[in-house]
Parts: sequence; C-alpha cells; structure tokens
Amino acid sequence: MLVVKTPKARGELVDNIRSYQPWKAKPARRVYIPKGPKGGGKKRPLGIPTIHDRVMQAIVKNALEPYWEARFEPASYGFRPGRGCHDAIAKIFNIARPNKHKKWVLDADIEGAFDSISHERVLEVIGPFPARELIRRWLKAGYVQMGTLHPTKAGAPQGGVISPLLMNIALHGMESALGVRYEKRGQIQGSRALLRYADDWVLFCESEEDAQGARLQAKEWLLKRGLSLSEEKTQIVHLTEGFNVRHYPAPKTARSGYKLLIKPSKESVRNFKQRVRLEWMDLKGHNVMEVLKRLNPIVRGWANYFRIGVSKRTFEALDHWMFVRCARHVRSNHPRKGWRWCRSKYWGHLNPERADRWVFGDKGTGAYLLKLSWTPIRRHLLVKGASSAEDPELQGYWIERERRKLEEGLLPPRLIGLARAQRGLCSHCGASLSNGEALNRHHLLPKREGGTDERSNLRLLHLYCHQRIHTVAPARKPSDAEATRLSRVRGNPQARF
Repeated sequence: MLVVKTPKARGELVDNIRSYQPWKAKPARRVYIPKGPKGGGKKRPLGIPTIHDRVMQAIVKNALEPYWEARFEPASYGFRPGRGCHDAIAKIFNIARPNKHKKWVLDADIEGAFDSISHERVLEVIGPFPARELIRRWLKAGYVQMGTLHPTKAGAPQGGVISPLLMNIALHGMESALGVRYEKRGQIQGSRALLRYADDWVLFCESEEDAQGARLQAKEWLLKRGLSLSEEKTQIVHLTEGFNVRHYPAPKTARSGYKLLIKPSKESVRNFKQRVRLEWMDLKGHNVMEVLKRLNPIVRGWANYFRIGVSKRTFEALDHWMFVRCARHVRSNHPRKGWRWCRSKYWGHLNPERADRWVFGDKGTGAYLLKLSWTPIRRHLLVKGASSAEDPELQGYWIERERRKLEEGLLPPRLIGLARAQRGLCSHCGASLSNGEALNRHHLLPKREGGTDERSNLRLLHLYCHQRIHTVAPARKPSDAEATRLSRVRGNPQARF
C-alpha cells in the first residue's frame, strides 16, 4: 500500500495498524528529485518509508517532539511547530541591523546532512526513550533501489516523517558549542549570533578572524556527529558584499551610513518566472477562466511569502512581465484579432478596489488575474525567544499568532472571513487552520436540502475533517440547539464556533 486517499482506505489502514508489529521495520524506497538551481543539475535522494512505517513514525514523533521542543535552542527555526522561514528572516534582520556590530557572516552548508548523520549519536542523545529501539530499526532498515536492498550505516531517510525531528535533535547544542550566549531577558550576549534552519545555518561574528575560528570549531563539532561542512558552499562574507541580506550605502538617510534591505533573491525571481512560464505553455489554447484558476494560487502564494521584505519594486517588475505573458496568450488564442479588440475583451477595471483599468480577466464573470503589487508589504512578527508551541502556558500566545497569520491574508479572500470568525481553528478538530493542510467549506445544512452560502451556514474545515463528517454521519438538518446557535451567529459574525 503506497498511498491512502479514500475514507475506506483510511479505515482499512487503521485496522491494519492495530495488528501491525512496528518492530519489523521495512526498508525505504529510494527515489531521486532535482536539487534545484543551487544543485547544479544534481539530484537529491529521498527515502520513502512504507505507509505503515510512516504512520508509526508520526505516532512516535508526536510522543517525542514535545519533550525536545521544551529543550531546543532559540536559534533553531526549521521543521518546528509554530516556527518557519519568516521567523528565521525576521531574526536575521534583528541581528544584521546596521547599528549592530556583527557584520561578518559565516554562511555554512552541511554536506549531505540527512545522508550522513551518525545513527549512534542520534540514539545516544535520545536516551532511554520507550521507542528508541524502533527508531534504531528505522534508521538501520536500509533502502531499495532498482529491486536491490542497500544497507544504511548512516543517515536518516529524507521523506521519513520523523527524520526532520531527528536532524534537529542531532544538531541540538550548536549554539553552546560555538559560544553563543544569552542574557536573562533572552537577548544575545557576546560576539557571535547563530541562526539555524534544519541543516542550513549562518553565524554572525564581529570580525573575519573570529568567523574563521568559528568555522574550525564547527568542523570539529560536526565531525562527532558524522557530518562535515561543504567547502564549496560554505563562505565567509561581509554584510556589504554578496549575501542576500545586505547593507546598502545610505549616507544621507541613515545615521550609520548604511541601511539593511532583505529583497527576493534573483534566483527566487528566476524560479518564479520559470514556473509561470511552464504554466503559460501548458495553458496555450485554454480559456481565460482556466488561466485564472491555474495562475492565481501561484501569484498569491509567491507574493505572500515575499511580502515581509523589500519587495515592492520586484512585484511591480513581475507584474509587467506577467502583462507581456498575458498579451502573448491572447494574441496566440486570437491571431486574427487586432490589439484594440483584445484589449477591450480581456482588460478593464475588473478589480473594484483598485483604480486600475489594465486588469486581465473575464469580463463576463468579473474574475481577474491577481497582481503581485496589490499585496501590501507587512513585517513579520518574530516568534518570542525560545517559545514553544508545546508549552501549555503559552497557548494564548500561539492562538494570537495564528490569528495574525490569517489577518496577513495568507488564505484566499473568500475564506478569510470564515477563518477569522473561527479564530483560526478548524471547527471540527480544533487544530490550527494554517498547519499546511488543504481546507474545505462545509455547509451545515446541505445545499440540496435548501442550505445557502451564507456565512452562518458555513464552516471552514481541514480537507480530511470534511471528509470524515460526510463519511461518519450522513447529511442532516441542524437540530434545534444548532439552529439556535446559527441564529445567534447571524447576529454576531465574530462569535466563536
């Protein structure tokens, strides 16, 4: 069994798990994916465990993660609940401001971290955890490639549910090893500052000599874990030189003579164009509604990701590039029509909130293609110190962070109102709506029974929660108590469901 998509298949999986003997770990399946532009055409090996092992790994991860979340260092941001890339970028911004003294950066890359991590070291650090032997068997299970079984003497399979957590556990303690210290209030103290995102990390130092010394210390520390720095990708640079986070001269506007700007990298812009270009090629001959369906999620997602930096000019340049692609698409679909006809049919004042008559879309339905420049620039609120989403005393803090995520517009506009009314929580399972799962709208009273699309009749659920509702219990009319609650919600749209 490779995938489980239907409710029936999930039920069968649950029955199988009840009698499954987890100590019989099976080897992972080895597949290769491109490393991306930085990989130079190389491919990254992925080890995909069987679905039974993935389920068991999720169970073990849920038991092991809270303990380590309470211990992890503040500088760790990758593959942790409640933390992400935006927190890492915000932390870098705080460390690298021109009025700070740490202007030399050790930009480090660990060579094949997931493939080289020491099994013995990971198991030693985990200690007497009840599922320790099961973790050991997963690590030692090997992988199958082209029908041949290969043993694994080191590494954790990329594709395993528990592998990112094991990587964070193995690299725990890097701050202490490199001499990063904090004062009682949680502020960085000393001449070094570290930021780590899984196996990628940067160290800020006050001098180039100190950065060179830190590089030697890191090599020695990583060697004990079976890891080594990539000589090709590891570099020491000044913040005024070739680093994505840079100090730009500003003698007239900044007291220090420089200003810190974090912009979308040229590589990110190039990747966006390449992805959209492939979509346009695939959309050749399709109508405008299909274009909007395919491109709007890409535009919205890319703009929301880079909205926390200095991205306004980049957004405007990409909007012009998109306009040219739209014009090519229209000319290709209507080779015998003139430009005036094309412009009249596909461009107009379609967005009522914008004084822009060059919006591409379908005038019949009013649907239009989003522009990146419409996304407002908003600074990300950095996660507080070493705060963990597993800390029961900070539940209010994390709920407030989820609410702010929704206010930043990370959801499609038609879902934002529902998400805010539900305070960012799934109305079925109570978990966060912004945990990466697909979302569905659920009608309390089905439309076939007279239900409407009014907000009072809608709930926002995770995809699998929605499927579970329709699988476990057939659609029915709301009870008297539910009807009373619906009427109360109509009068107060901000009421919590």
